[in-house]
Amino acid sequence: MTIVLNSDSAHDTAEAGRSLAAQLNKGSCVALFGDLGAGKTSFVRGLAEGLGLKARVTSPTFTIVNEYLGTVPLFHFDMYRLKSEDELFELGWDDYLDRGGIIAVEWSERAANSFPENTVRVHIEKTGEHSRRIEIVYPEE
Repeated sequence: MTIVLNSDSAHDTAEAGRSLAAQLNKGSCVALFGDLGAGKTSFVRGLAEGLGLKARVTSPTFTIVNEYLGTVPLFHFDMYRLKSEDELFELGWDDYLDRGGIIAVEWSERAANSFPENTVRVHIEKTGEHSRRIEIVYPEE
């Protein structure tokens, strides 16, 4: 199933993330795709809010992963600085997959072969200065 949403602001993009959070289960993985400044972090910010997390969500560009702990933890990855998928596994990717939290990954195209089959894929495309087209592709059941 694929859902397409239109966003006119960072708030709308975050709202799309909040809505998706209600549909995820422990262990879900969300792969985000989009150019620099598309709104991937805004989407994850909404995802965190939808999970009931009160943390200040920021892009983990330099840390590679930020952990936001709660009833259901959120592991927020940014693959932008990775040179290969092997680096992802050196960081303990398999361990994160087994921890039972929600995993959200920015710049997912850099690790395209590392995601579980049940991954939700979110493509965010700039359509204007503040507008975005958000395509959410759910895995086939």
